[in-house]
Amino acid sequence: MTKLALSDEILMKIDKPARYIGNELNSVIKDKERVDIRFVMCFPDVYEIGMSHLGIQILYDMFNRRDDVWCERVYSPWPDLHAVMKERDIPLFSLESQEPVKNADFLGITIQYEMCYTNILQILDLSRIPLSASERTWEHPIVIGGGPCTYNPEPIAEFFDLFYLGEGEVSYDALLDLYKKMRREGASREAFLHEAAKIPGIYVPSLYQVTYREDGTIEAFAPLFDDVPATVQKQIVSDMTEAVYPEKPIVPFIKATQDRVVLEIQRGCIRGCRFCQAGMVYRPTREKNVERLKELAWRMLKSTGHEEISLSSLSSSDYSQLEELVTFLIEEFKGKGVNISLPSLRIDAFSLDVMGKVQDIKKSSLTFAPEAGSQRLRDVINKGLTKDVILEGAGMAFEGGWNKVKLYFMLGLPTETEEDMRAIPELANDIAVRYYEIPKDRRNGKCQITISTSFFVPKPFTPFQWASMHDPEDYIGRAKIVNEAVKEQLNRKSIKYNWHEADVTVLEGVLARGDRRVGQVLRRVYEKGGIFDAWSEFFDYQRWLDAFAECGVDMDFYTKRERPLDELFPWDFIDAGVSKEFLKREWQNAKNGTVTPNCRMRCSACGAGKFKTGVCTAARE
Repeated sequence: MTKLALSDEILMKIDKPARYIGNELNSVIKDKERVDIRFVMCFPDVYEIGMSHLGIQILYDMFNRRDDVWCERVYSPWPDLHAVMKERDIPLFSLESQEPVKNADFLGITIQYEMCYTNILQILDLSRIPLSASERTWEHPIVIGGGPCTYNPEPIAEFFDLFYLGEGEVSYDALLDLYKKMRREGASREAFLHEAAKIPGIYVPSLYQVTYREDGTIEAFAPLFDDVPATVQKQIVSDMTEAVYPEKPIVPFIKATQDRVVLEIQRGCIRGCRFCQAGMVYRPTREKNVERLKELAWRMLKSTGHEEISLSSLSSSDYSQLEELVTFLIEEFKGKGVNISLPSLRIDAFSLDVMGKVQDIKKSSLTFAPEAGSQRLRDVINKGLTKDVILEGAGMAFEGGWNKVKLYFMLGLPTETEEDMRAIPELANDIAVRYYEIPKDRRNGKCQITISTSFFVPKPFTPFQWASMHDPEDYIGRAKIVNEAVKEQLNRKSIKYNWHEADVTVLEGVLARGDRRVGQVLRRVYEKGGIFDAWSEFFDYQRWLDAFAECGVDMDFYTKRERPLDELFPWDFIDAGVSKEFLKREWQNAKNGTVTPNCRMRCSACGAGKFKTGVCTAARE
């Protein structure tokens, strides 16, 4: 048993000490003297969140299949332990070996959400790794970032040696092999990074230079050396069926956010919602063979002891073999005390039939994500959902015994009017009316409809990347219009309304579309005590405002401008598959309210056909 890095005295004082002791079922312990590379995988949030992240489980399994690599894990210490580690000068340690993270060869940080950026600095600081990549030597790990936020890595570029763009199963072996070779040869850190930049999908920020115009926009972004690629292309898995997948995922000691077996059935989405970054950057849609999924379900349930199995996908209803898979799961596992979770389903007759078989109707609620209240605005965002479809789905659900509905919307979308805002509670009311049309003796109690609104953030590589944002006060004003309109509805007692924090949204927008100048603000926020900004109880908006002011960085520059079509974006050096010309066409289609058919109906020449895989029709032409 590995000696714990924290004493019993400390463990007894902190919340949920099981977050830090390691040794969970299916975790991997190796002899550190028998491996060439030690890789610590980090999720910069609390253990329960990080343990639910599928990407880390996949890479952990993939790396540890190599005899020459030991992959370990680390998560952000909760503020109580953070304070103890600072006070007692305890270095951050990995779970498996309980040794300092600084001893590793690589520290790989998964960057899932912009509001976790201050936790990246927490991880580096507690690990005693210099925050700036330029200050590191071979005494420190190579710090590498991956995940969806790397589609604009520039606000955090200063803190990373390199970024991996795209899906990790593709180029990591080449990177690790290069590291072994160059370390054997006694190469310098700089020489390794220079060679690493030539591996597909690897971006080394220190090898690129940015220049700015007087108005603050980017004038040029170019590599410093001729042999470093000017464009970095995302990496994608061509064959999902044959791709590595963890058959023995780690089982946490304490309840994680997603405490279940996760079956990834496909990657990508055919729908083309114009606000959705994931739907654009994970193109083209690629499916995993149903027989492989059946095999994985058995093996993962057996190796973990979990009592729930969930399908993972951006849009499960679009998986072509869904009926066969779901029928198999129900028949094989329902009688064995295994629950089946089916997120991301469209509400249609098949889905309702399936959910009726796998859920306790009295406890469950159905989820619709119309995103906009009016048909006009749904056409603007290319959300292929009409009012008739929503009411028909709700009606079928109510007839089947459901009485709870959750509705998700966004406020502040491009071209939004007050009429669009008022249409949100009107749609909720129409759904309630549909419920009360059912004879009283056939209803399942009172109807409960919960409206939730978030505020729109224009993300890189979406058609809305040119759009402007609003002030927090404006966003709250929009939420108040919806709230007042709820009170005007006939069935207002059946409707509940919640909305997201507006100031967090504006910051998310700055961090999502910012450039390298934003990095100094992040450092300042961390110096002022900012960590766990994704958690409302620790988030302090004034701390951020003060940091922007002290650094002389104007938030409005990143949020309030509608960007001209010819502006050079901080992320334009990345080839994410979808072309800028396609995104421009979709931005114009949005302004015209023109709907673009999904990828199975018609190819829109988005650019992802060059990968020649998946459901992409362009790949077969």
